Amino acid sequence: MPVRLEPSPDVPRREIRLKVPGFVYIAVRLVVHVVNRLYWRVTVSGASAVPGSGAVILAPVHRNFMDFFVVTEVTKRKIFYMAKDDLWGNGVLGAFLDAMGAFPVNRDGPDRLALDRAQAVLEHGDVLILFPEGTRREGPVVADLHEGAAFLAARTGAPVVPIGIGGSARIMPKGAKLPRPAKVHIDVGDVLEAPGRSEKGRVPRSQVHAFTLQLGAEIQRLYDRAQTSVGIPAHDTSVRRVPTDPGDDGSGGE
Repeated sequence: MPVRLEPSPDVPRREIRLKVPGFVYIAVRLVVHVVNRLYWRVTVSGASAVPGSGAVILAPVHRNFMDFFVVTEVTKRKIFYMAKDDLWGNGVLGAFLDAMGAFPVNRDGPDRLALDRAQAVLEHGDVLILFPEGTRREGPVVADLHEGAAFLAARTGAPVVPIGIGGSARIMPKGAKLPRPAKVHIDVGDVLEAPGRSEKGRVPRSQVHAFTLQLGAEIQRLYDRAQTSVGIPAHDTSVRRVPTDPGDDGSGGE
């Protein structure tokens, strides 16, 4: 059904349709669940923290393309997410991604349409996966988070759930052509309530930046714990980095 947005003054009002054929989504989710549990032996801690209804942003660490698949284990609800726009260059793949709840994002710069679509998902009361790192990263340190998650949370009031995924980097290491069997553990953190608006209804940049710092620290903690759960040592906290770009709107996706 159409979802109406309340765009900012410089963005024309638009109507966005999100089409997710139920039978396609359910069938694929079932296959993904079986692969997650049997091939990657995915285990989850803290999944009860994910709200059973209403808008919510899932904010996982991102170390492998397969993170999109394994993170679905934290909830049985339908999930929407951003993906890099060049995937829609293939019509069949694009149609499949549409059916699975994906929508395109241009990672070369701020993508207002993608942010509007993400906002539409949340205003419709659905689940949005948003990787705060913006793209796949390497290494044990969670750093330089984009501020899209905090911005959308403030705009919509949706809570944010930080998530650590341990072991997924071993699924497709550099040079691998096919996914490998690897033990994966997901650690779900407590809900972070959305930053508040000002009396004029605006989203203060200072609050968005502070929220992003808090989110980054929590994702790092959960990532360390998830890594330890699969036998990978946690990183040295003395070299931890924090977000440094308060002007980034964070419209990132895979």
